Amino acid sequence: MDRRAFITVAGGSILAGPLAAGAQPAGKTWRIGWLGDGNRAAREANTLTPLREGLSELGYVEGQNILIDARWSDGDAERLVRDAADFVRVKVDVIVTHGSVGANAAMKATTTLPIVVATASDFLAAGLVKSLARPGGNLTGTNDQAAETLLKQLDFLAELVPRMQRVAVLWYGANRVTSRLAENVRTVAQHRNLAFTPIRVSRPDELERVIETAARERPQAVIVTQDSWTLSNRDRIVHAVRAKGVPVVAASRLFADSGALVSYGPDLVAVYKRAAVFVDKILKGTNPGDIPVEQPTKFEMVINLKTARALGLTIPQTLRLRADQVIE
Repeated sequence: MDRRAFITVAGGSILAGPLAAGAQPAGKTWRIGWLGDGNRAAREANTLTPLREGLSELGYVEGQNILIDARWSDGDAERLVRDAADFVRVKVDVIVTHGSVGANAAMKATTTLPIVVATASDFLAAGLVKSLARPGGNLTGTNDQAAETLLKQLDFLAELVPRMQRVAVLWYGANRVTSRLAENVRTVAQHRNLAFTPIRVSRPDELERVIETAARERPQAVIVTQDSWTLSNRDRIVHAVRAKGVPVVAASRLFADSGALVSYGPDLVAVYKRAAVFVDKILKGTNPGDIPVEQPTKFEMVINLKTARALGLTIPQTLRLRADQVIE
């Protein structure tokens, strides 16, 4: 299939076909370019699907007044750059992406087409906007408060792991933003008199090896920084760490579903659904630079009790009562 084809779903049927330059269905049909960072099978259900649901609730019907061209990187950052450039060439109305890697690919491609970043870490430090209140430029979205979330995860570990003395943090080395977040955790851990074990993964094929090496330092827990790469590889990460008898803590509930001990972070489904509101405002004429960057409004904690039992850990009742879900 031509990668320039816009794929739409309507009434359970799939309509696909290349868009001729300048061609438009009867009436105004908006064109959205989805720049998905990560693996489609692992990420679509909690990213693009809720975005589609949000657009539908706002009155957009795929195949009638909106078309979505969905592209996925499968971990290839250069593919993001090529797809973003293609979206500019075919003149989509809005590019929607997620994460700092996807955002930077879109920004590299255009300074004029509107860009909505459904969620990313630290818009300011990543250089995505001039300010959160007045982004300026052609980009807006939701800042995921990753730094604050990681510190909260450290607090939970103090309750979950008795007499914790060493903590490890795993991050994808190609992502400069999560690399900085890992260093922040190192600093805070040292202030709390915790030894720190870094687990920097540069390539997918070295994941199990670097975890094996880190396990020799006997960390009592592994915090996983969240980005498209770690989310796409969550099953492998959790399996490799748990094989060493070490609990995993992460932001997304997807990790808890995969066997992590606990997850705490923004409700991703709600965040991606909210991205539809940004798109709607832009399609109705608002400049993205005038739309303030938002913070997540809903956070959730999920505890995997089955994992706790397997690791011989007791979940304090006070923590269980605070959980949004306990996986039995």
